[in-house]
Amino acid sequence: MTLTSKGQVTIPQEIREALGLLPGTSVTFDIVGESVRIRKAGGQRRGAALVERMRAVGRGAAGPRLTTDEILALTRGE
Repeated sequence: MTLTSKGQVTIPQEIREALGLLPGTSVTFDIVGESVRIRKAGGQRRGAALVERMRAVGRGAAGPRLTTDEILALTRGE
């Protein structure tokens, strides 16, 4: 694996699947001796985060104030 000029690498698909890393997943890097460990960041799970975003946009409720298109845009991170 090669580091890009921006310091990026691609996490292999097998590792992403094993750890449940989806697009938008927050990760944490830890230095362990001369190695780096990557892990999911603590905090809310993806579903809970989506509900919180819908509540914030709907000012306390994901009810009739949001259209279906708006809810779908939120779930897609748009």
